[in-house]
Amino acid sequence: MAVDFQISIGSTVPIYRQIIDGVRRGVTNGELAVGDQLPSVRALAERLLVNHNTVAKAYQALVRDGVIESRHGRGVFVAKRRNIYTKAERHRRLDAALQAFVGEALLLDFDDAEIRQAVEKKLNDANGRKKRGDQ
Repeated sequence: MAVDFQISIGSTVPIYRQIIDGVRRGVTNGELAVGDQLPSVRALAERLLVNHNTVAKAYQALVRDGVIESRHGRGVFVAKRRNIYTKAERHRRLDAALQAFVGEALLLDFDDAEIRQAVEKKLNDANGRKKRGDQ
């Protein structure tokens, strides 16, 4: 597995959520490709020094969301992207993510132009990876 999980025990974000976010980030930025195998629940729990139920909970959420797939007896793998949500649900999730993002950016005292510039850069970076076939 190419992604290096970083968790923060003292964070207000639950550890299982940090694992979910780490896998999602790895898929999004191209560190994890379709078919890549993730560590077993036990192996990742040992590496992160967390309870295996925490990792299992994160993996279950990722399977439910279609990010990874479990192959009985073989392990857990990055799944091919597919839309598992309705358009309305996708918009609801996007709105929630944007609300959190914009709120945080404004609290950090970025102005509208700086926020737009940062979003454009991330979109350009992501689209550049797609065009190169990194995802």
